[in-house]
Amino acid sequence: MASTPSPHFPVAAITNPGRIRRQNEDRLKVTPFRLPRKQTPAILAVLADGIGGHPAGEVAAEMAVESITRRVTRSLDSDHARTLTKAIQSASREIYKHGLRHPGQLGMGTTIACALVVERQLYTANVGDSRIYLLRGNRLLQLSEDHTWVREMLDRRLITAEQAVNHPNSHVIRRFLGSPLPPEVDLRMRLSLTESDYVSLTNQGMVLESGDQLLLCSDGLTDLAGDAEIKSILEKNPLSQALNHMVALALERGGTDNISIILLAVPPGRQQAIQTD
Repeated sequence: MASTPSPHFPVAAITNPGRIRRQNEDRLKVTPFRLPRKQTPAILAVLADGIGGHPAGEVAAEMAVESITRRVTRSLDSDHARTLTKAIQSASREIYKHGLRHPGQLGMGTTIACALVVERQLYTANVGDSRIYLLRGNRLLQLSEDHTWVREMLDRRLITAEQAVNHPNSHVIRRFLGSPLPPEVDLRMRLSLTESDYVSLTNQGMVLESGDQLLLCSDGLTDLAGDAEIKSILEKNPLSQALNHMVALALERGGTDNISIILLAVPPGRQQAIQTD
């Protein structure tokens, strides 16, 4: 894949250690590039949150971001969702094997959230509880699913939404990169709370519309800011200012975790034709 100096859509990113953690275990990377043959423009956004309480979470997050970026931008095939899946699982194996070679870092892990925009088509993949949102019109949609103990219990209707708030197991991750077996990569892209998993999977490759905003973030933001607050900030501020306002809000409420955000915006205007490769 050919690298390109600037992305074809405006994109910005920010990371902040917060007020409590000694170091920042989040990592993120945005890479613009072009596909071969037709030189189709693409952007890969990757955000990782090293699992707190595990040894060397920041090492796992760094390895994940670099490995996934390298594999996707060098070997993107016609099935873009499959490329993301293979890159994430390969990164997970690398992290686990690294831990075996370095006993002091054995058990390290990380979440991952990936968004690949090829021309205007969107592909996503995630593992863990770092989230992917889409602001479209007046709706903020959480495209990704959280892989947490609390989410599983809610889905099984074993706890209520009220019980889930501030539950002691709220940060127990059920899937992560660095596990002995590669995690199941979630390719569901939720556009409706009522749609089936099958429909969510078929949303891969959806066309981004003029005015859409795509947000990737770690739970350092979503633990302290509600969806309605995030939506309001996105609607009222340009790209870089929106990032600063979201970080400021999380810090004002204690900054209990690292805060990382990637934001991509499709400018308002005429819809462009999709260029496939």
